[in-house]
Amino acid sequence: MGNGLHEWPLILFTVLGQSIAGGAIVTGLAWLSTDDKQQKQRIVNAMLVLWVLMGLGFLASMMHMGSPLRAFNSMNRVFASSLSNEVLFGSIFFALGGLWWLLSALKKMPEGLGKIWLILTMLMGLVFVWAMTRVYMISTVPTWDTPHTTIGFFMTVFVVGPILGTLLLRIAKFPLHSGKLAAISIIAYIVTIASVLLQSGEIALIASSVQKASDLVPDYGLLQMIRLVATSLGLLLWILPIFRQSQPSAVSLLIGTLLVLFGELIGRGLFYGLHMTVGMAVA
Repeated sequence: MGNGLHEWPLILFTVLGQSIAGGAIVTGLAWLSTDDKQQKQRIVNAMLVLWVLMGLGFLASMMHMGSPLRAFNSMNRVFASSLSNEVLFGSIFFALGGLWWLLSALKKMPEGLGKIWLILTMLMGLVFVWAMTRVYMISTVPTWDTPHTTIGFFMTVFVVGPILGTLLLRIAKFPLHSGKLAAISIIAYIVTIASVLLQSGEIALIASSVQKASDLVPDYGLLQMIRLVATSLGLLLWILPIFRQSQPSAVSLLIGTLLVLFGELIGRGLFYGLHMTVGMAVA
């Protein structure tokens, strides 16, 4: 029993991977939307943050294996194992994005090829997130084998991705009016809250012959409240300046992004804390 912190490498890997997939879409669309070469280059420079964070996420996932050398074993059953597929698609996403960034930063990327390459990278980010969800669709783990897992993973993309992307575009001095992006995060946040409320009721009904799902995380309600408060404060730091018809500063966006990320990390910790197997029976 606990809050799932014992799985912190997986918490970091999944939350960072999903957030970066969203951030890559936001910054990628901005790059595609402008013909100003200097502006494109500033966006490329800011996108370095995404691939550094993705690298940290993969390093964390390797620590989960116990030894970095064991990470290669996870590729042994590509297309037959959900874990192997997750590693494969995540590696492709990371490689596509990292190489695109490197060639673009060095100004060696042809513009036409760069557009196609970037679009493929953004699409692969979504495939990567989808592959993540399949890892946890395990029939013997009733607390994971539910639509709430898929909803939660994809909502991280659309809650964190827009504010993270907006922060990077703000750093790149891209003339962005982020009201529509904020609306996407708010809608995804509302879906997240609805999913949490529904799952909270369902957890009370899940039990095996040896344990109840509701006993796995005794502080589930309190931690969900902290999560939602952190996320709300983070989004408010982004949304309030927009309501005042001004653009949020890079500092407020940074603090907001960290708060939203913190909220998602708590939520993912609760997800791992709810791990249980069916035992002899499920009520």
